[in-house]
Amino acid sequence: MAYNSEKNLKRYYSISEVAEIFQVNESLLRYWEKEFPHITPRKCGRNVRQYTQENIDDIRLIYTLLKVRGMKIAAARESLKNNKEAVVSNSRLIERLQDIRSELVALKKELDRV
Repeated sequence: MAYNSEKNLKRYYSISEVAEIFQVNESLLRYWEKEFPHITPRKCGRNVRQYTQENIDDIRLIYTLLKVRGMKIAAARESLKNNKEAVVSNSRLIERLQDIRSELVALKKELDRV
């Protein structure tokens, strides 16, 4: 779910780039747009979607609620509606813990080689 810092400099991302970031199908992103109305990528000629960093941050929250925490769509929608700030905080905490776990696993592998 990570993406490199060079891409952070971009203003708009294609649907394929966003799908790659989250390792999901493009059709799932289009479905989430219907289920979560606050995801509104810009659409240019021939309805080509262009996602902003803000869109990606919203998708990251939804991804965390649905894929990481295993919530149903209705529960995730309600959670975002009622207390988005807590969801954002919890999402950041989960991401940081996953990063720490990855670092620890890499460190363990290094120690096992010694």
